[in-house]
Amino acid sequence: MKKENILTRNIWLKLASFMLAIALWFFVILSGRSGIVMDIPIMYENVAQDLEVVDFPKTVSVNIEGQERILKSLRQNEISAVVDLGDVKAGRSFITLTHENIKLPSTLEVTGIEPQTISLTLEKQMKKTVSVQPAIVGVPARGFVIMEITVEPDMIIIEGPRSVISKIYNVKTEPIDISGLNADLQYKAKVNLANFNIRANEQKVDVNIFVKKIR
Repeated sequence: MKKENILTRNIWLKLASFMLAIALWFFVILSGRSGIVMDIPIMYENVAQDLEVVDFPKTVSVNIEGQERILKSLRQNEISAVVDLGDVKAGRSFITLTHENIKLPSTLEVTGIEPQTISLTLEKQMKKTVSVQPAIVGVPARGFVIMEITVEPDMIIIEGPRSVISKIYNVKTEPIDISGLNADLQYKAKVNLANFNIRANEQKVDVNIFVKKIR
């Protein structure tokens, strides 16, 4: 009696089951897919130590596809565009973004980037020592006058792109309201740099305001 091979027994039924399983797998994978458009932050990496990035886009728009439930749970900090500036020299540059620049969960797919080409400028860094001036608003109480205002330290070092730092000769503190002041005031004031590209070696200074009663 001929022995039946277990692999070939009911071969057509097994092939049909196999094809049904594949179709079911594609149905599960493809069903529930959706797409969204997000504005994501651009992160600039490996900038040379003596250069500053100026005049650059902060975000880029991307089309993302994937399972709808995963897209709904996608958080802003899970996706970003990363641009390596390690080989970029000073001056204006144009950089084309590809899917490799987009960092996102592996279960999602980028299907579009807008704009695909971004432009930015790299400038040489500059350091400079400038004076700090208190920004006083208001007037003392009736019968009082300001005798003296001191700032400690009265000079700080600022650092940033050459085109910005070269035009700065002093910086001001945050506004200090002395309306109705009738006694000496010691106040730790923030330094108002007014430009996010500028850094300073001091974030706050001590402002001493001395008043005197004249009648």
